[in-house]
Formats: sequence, structure tokens, C-alpha cells
Amino acid sequence: MPEFEIKKITTQDRDWIRKFLTCHWGSHMMVSRGRLYDGSRLPGFVAVMDKKPVGLCTYHLAKDQFEITTLNSLKVNLGIGTSLLAAAIKEAKRKKCRRIWLITTNDNLHALGFYQRRGFSFHKLYPNSIAKYRQLKPEIPFYAQNGIPIRDELELEICL
Repeated sequence: MPEFEIKKITTQDRDWIRKFLTCHWGSHMMVSRGRLYDGSRLPGFVAVMDKKPVGLCTYHLAKDQFEITTLNSLKVNLGIGTSLLAAAIKEAKRKKCRRIWLITTNDNLHALGFYQRRGFSFHKLYPNSIAKYRQLKPEIPFYAQNGIPIRDELELEICL
């Protein structure tokens, strides 16, 4: 199995993160619960294999709330996403957060399964919330690659 390491994001990673988010999310700007974030400026972790980034996890911290804003792995079934998530959970505990939460959309079946298998549970459903977010981030498509209309936000959480 190929080896990778998880490291904290540094200022040297910012250009790569901006390009990565634009490529994989349509923009480096992220929308979560009506808030617009510059994802390339957020703290987080990078997975590195053979001196190349192969995964990214960013987060936003507000008081005792730790929000995972992005989580991506470029190589599947190697444990990269799980390791990035474990680093985020460890950081949330270190910062004495009471919960870790995230938002995904109704179409993202892979993410829904991934997070539930790792202990997250459904917290809230925000029906039809994506329509108004397209005003903040017009790059949000109307349909996912799997053909499912992108309409709703789902909030998942782990209480610490």
C-alpha cells in the first residue's frame, strides 16, 4: 500500500489549495449555511504522497464548533480521506470543541455514506437551501454527475 503523510496547511500550500478547490468545487469560495468562505484561506490538513498533495481537509472554527468545510482525496481506497478526517477530529478535541459538523448536499451519496460509516449522524435538513446559495456562488450546478438535482443541505455531526 502506498504511503502518505498528513500535514497541517502552510502558507506555501495556499496557491495549490486555490487551484485544487477551483478544479474540484468550481471555485475556491465555499458556501455553508449561507456563509461564504475563501476555502484557500482556511486552516486544515494536506495529505502528501511522493511529495505531491493527494488530499485536502479544511475547517472553520467558531467557539466550540468545528466545521469541516472541505474533504477531498485524489486517490481512493487508500485511507487518505479517513486519515484527513482523523486529523480534523484530533484537532477539534485539542481545541476543546464540543462538536464537529459539516454540510453536504442531498446528491452526495458517497459523502453521506463515508461520514456515517465514521460515526457522523444526521442533525438537520435544510430543504431547497441551495437555490439561494447559487446567488452567492453561481458555479453550483443544478444537477450532480449522478443525475440527482442539487437542492438540499444536510448537516451531519459528531458530538465530542
